[in-house]
Amino acid sequence: MALLLASTVCFAQTDSVKTVIEREKPHSALDSGQEQARQDVNKLRVGIDFLTHGEMCGGGLPRSADGSKSTEDRSSFLFGRFRLNVDYERPGLQAHATIQNKAVWGMSGNQALNLYEGWVKMTAKNGLFAQLGRVALAYDDERIIGPNDFATAAMSHDVLRVGYEGHGHKAHAILAYNQTGDQVYSGSYYDNGAQYYKTLHTLWYHYDVPKFPLGASLLFMNIGQQTGIQGSEAQPPKTEYQQMFGGYVNFHPKHLTVEGSYYRQTGKMANEYKQSSPIKAWLCSAKATVKPTDKYGFTLGYDYLSGDEYVPVIYGGTMGLPRHAENGGFAPLFGSRNKFYGIMDYFYASAYTQGFTPGLQNAYVGVLGKPVAKLNCSATYHYLAVATDLNGLNRTLGYSIELQAAYQFSKDIKLVAGYTQMRGTETMDRLKQGNTSKNARWGWFSLVVSPSIFTTRF
Repeated sequence: MALLLASTVCFAQTDSVKTVIEREKPHSALDSGQEQARQDVNKLRVGIDFLTHGEMCGGGLPRSADGSKSTEDRSSFLFGRFRLNVDYERPGLQAHATIQNKAVWGMSGNQALNLYEGWVKMTAKNGLFAQLGRVALAYDDERIIGPNDFATAAMSHDVLRVGYEGHGHKAHAILAYNQTGDQVYSGSYYDNGAQYYKTLHTLWYHYDVPKFPLGASLLFMNIGQQTGIQGSEAQPPKTEYQQMFGGYVNFHPKHLTVEGSYYRQTGKMANEYKQSSPIKAWLCSAKATVKPTDKYGFTLGYDYLSGDEYVPVIYGGTMGLPRHAENGGFAPLFGSRNKFYGIMDYFYASAYTQGFTPGLQNAYVGVLGKPVAKLNCSATYHYLAVATDLNGLNRTLGYSIELQAAYQFSKDIKLVAGYTQMRGTETMDRLKQGNTSKNARWGWFSLVVSPSIFTTRF
């Protein structure tokens, strides 16, 4: 949710020393224009992005590992993230780097210092391009692929991306091959890396209809995950593949935006025990937003994410990891989940008990408003339910109300704050293994300061 807004200061550079021939040669208007064009070939910009984020949580925490209630169901923390952004550009070439430090206030050391983004991009005049390096990917509404920036750490990928963009068409191919380290022997085994996948193959195509407010995308992903144990004969290493395919549509006339998406998951999915099982899951969503003016608007939507077949869980106890013949729970993969299933991502950031994934139904209605200049507010009501038949338990998980406000102090200073109140049911209590889920509440704020501190052309 961090917003990077740049202000530009340009410095014209000229040579103070001229040769005798240059002093004697008369300068025409064309010569001056050519000299200025040469000076503007290269662009360099340096900026910072400073985020301070705080959260206060009451309830909603699961039971401890031994099955007892949590000793305290409240928590609060402050989180800081600093990014240094460097951009270089000339015709046919772009380069970008983001150095990031992120840590909870009071945390010792700088273990969180890393390269969040670092890539080069080569473009041709006919619309072809090639990009290589660490990239924060974002596609369509970010439901399947997005940086998930509200998580503060955010997400990026080491990829090769090639494609074409022009005349309303966009076609991208993304390839990734991950390693844990630079190993000569047994170097193909990938475990505990920055991403949970070993290989990634993605195709994305988008088309905008000329002179009509309609855009549509198609997506296909093939994701290879490492299973087995390195050096084990009983469970040798192996790469298992799952597939994701589907599409997204956006219809946006003057005061109305209608969005819809549908995706399916097949193949095999790896689990934390380095084993795999078949996956058959799907997602569908629909959303409509009406904004008669910039002062107010309304939104209405529904999300359905499929779930596993139900395995009974003894309330207050454990029964081991359920073994399903196949995984029916849809995994949002690399999406910006906080945008869709509640700002605190209560259903996919924290696991249900015993590895069970009941899926999710999220029906919501919201009001958007701009009471004064620079201030945007929203209020959203969510009805939440599982997608699986629970054999005796009601499917309803609960109800929540989310309030959010954002104030733009200046072009590079923004404050965003929100509050969520959730009222859970007996179903929520059992699936999360903690009665604090019946009355959970979260408050949070994010202060973003993102000035451009230096820009030049040469």
